[in-house]
Amino acid sequence: MASHISLKQLKVFTTITQHKTLTAASESLFLSKAAVSMALSELEKQIGHHLFDRVNNRLILNQEGQKLLPLADELLHRANDIVSLFDGDQSLSGQLRIGASDTIGNQVAPYLLSDFRQKTHHQQQSLVISNSAQICDMLTDYELDIALIEGKTLHPELHSIPFSEDEMCVICAPNSPYATDGMNSLASLENSEWILREAGSGSREFFVRAVAPRLEHWHEAFQLNTTEALINSVSAGLGLGCLSRLSADPAIRDGRVKMLDIPLDMKRRFWILVHKEKYQSPLLKTFIEFCQHWQHSERPHIKEQ
Repeated sequence: MASHISLKQLKVFTTITQHKTLTAASESLFLSKAAVSMALSELEKQIGHHLFDRVNNRLILNQEGQKLLPLADELLHRANDIVSLFDGDQSLSGQLRIGASDTIGNQVAPYLLSDFRQKTHHQQQSLVISNSAQICDMLTDYELDIALIEGKTLHPELHSIPFSEDEMCVICAPNSPYATDGMNSLASLENSEWILREAGSGSREFFVRAVAPRLEHWHEAFQLNTTEALINSVSAGLGLGCLSRLSADPAIRDGRVKMLDIPLDMKRRFWILVHKEKYQSPLLKTFIEFCQHWQHSERPHIKEQ
């Protein structure tokens, strides 16, 4: 029945799942819209099932399509492995699509990727930075090959591997009573105002899990979706903030904010996430192993001004 399925058809299929429309998929593949539509029609005819639900102009993966996606993804990666096996070049090949949550994406990934490129000479990586929840969604939809996030996910389709550690901190404005009075007990933070990241972010999840339960009364003054806005809002005296030391350190050193010394374990893990059904190509395996052995200390520290 399906003996004439081609790699081209599978490539068209996986590209449509990522772009959601024939027009966007055809632009990505440098093919005409008609050619993309025909390849999809032929694939669906050979399989005997529709793979997408047509909603307005968009193509949304249905249950049959979800069954095919892990296999199509694996076949395309294995085809790439075959090419690299016989081209006489033993270096890693293929595109690596990496997702990272905010702190890792901004403060860790640039140094990690630089070290990875130096060690392996592999240059084809892309990096998407968003909050942890969004990155997990992209991973389950096969829009990413791997993700690096703060805070563990319990997503049933994703496999979590610890790879590094981070420390969180609570910051206030330099002229805040919290800074000047040297108050550092949790009781002194009662009835405090907080600037928090949006739902789905790792730093908000940490605050809600580790800090908020130890305060009887606190208030969310602002919800912001960037760390820089959060730091500036704290600096301007709008409330306290809870975020990664990696993100806060430059502002602490510049005197824009002050870190409070509170009696709480502020450590958290960084995690590598991969889809449980994802085929682990030599490139993906190498990157996972590299992340597991990479240390923050290899990162050049920003010099004091």
